[in-house]
Amino acid sequence: MRVVQLPLFPPEALTGAPPAAQETRQGLSPASTLGEAMEEFRGHMRQKGFSIHTINSFLGDLRILARYVGADRPIGHLATKDLKDFLEYLLYRRGKPCNAKSYARRLTTLKVFFEWLAEIEALPTDPAAPLVHQPVSTPLPQVLFDGEVSRLLDAGETLRRGEDPDARPLFLFQLLLTTGIKKAECMAIKLSDLDLSGADGPVLYVRYDHPQRKHKERKLRLGAEFAALLQEYRQKHHPQIHLFECTNRNLEYVLRDLGVRAGVDTPVSFETLRMTCAVRDYRGGAPLEALRAKLGLSHISWEETSQKIERLASSPL
Repeated sequence: MRVVQLPLFPPEALTGAPPAAQETRQGLSPASTLGEAMEEFRGHMRQKGFSIHTINSFLGDLRILARYVGADRPIGHLATKDLKDFLEYLLYRRGKPCNAKSYARRLTTLKVFFEWLAEIEALPTDPAAPLVHQPVSTPLPQVLFDGEVSRLLDAGETLRRGEDPDARPLFLFQLLLTTGIKKAECMAIKLSDLDLSGADGPVLYVRYDHPQRKHKERKLRLGAEFAALLQEYRQKHHPQIHLFECTNRNLEYVLRDLGVRAGVDTPVSFETLRMTCAVRDYRGGAPLEALRAKLGLSHISWEETSQKIERLASSPL
């Protein structure tokens, strides 16, 4: 019988290679992409017994980072400045509200994620270590003053009656000022979502295809002049399925140009008109719960938004 002598030391001890278990844990390197690191982090959180809620929250925050810097960005190319720029983007340039609670959680996500990468030696240093937790108070959104609204309506009416009549600027402005809908909701409106036959006037049905967003669906009343403006708008722009068959950037330009023509200082945008609608309704006596439902906000989102509306409504418009 042949006797095989086993080596005194395993091969990895001679070559310096880490054990198999270590290879799995340290399979990431500075050249690994952010997307790859996120998948490994998912497994790490599961192994450590993180709750499904925490896992989903952390990965959701990291997906926002991946959209900002690119999921194929090597993790070794992410510096502290990139993370600081990302946090500033969340607060001021993303175009979506980021309350203090969400900001604090996303900062925690960055610190936990990059600390883990440094601990497993996927990164030589932790780029999130210098990031400091600090109280965040998001600034109040801008709203239009009553005089600015009047000038914008006059400018829209001038375009409607001009040499090359176009009701679209006035139609879009009044739609947003009356309903307070978001940009995405505006772009999703189908002609079939409009009902002009109601005894109480025309209404808009805000609909969502995704089952998880069905709670945001609602019925909104439209202005008395809506039907006439809609007819003029359709005669010139000929929408077939959706109310606005152009890009959202195109409608942003329509609002911007209307503001320039009216000579108003406040930027005229979807978000500005959404908040202006909310403040005007609140000052007109709309109950807070009815206003929350009109804007399609969850109770959690409404907590901070309602405070902003009340503060804005206390200032003269």
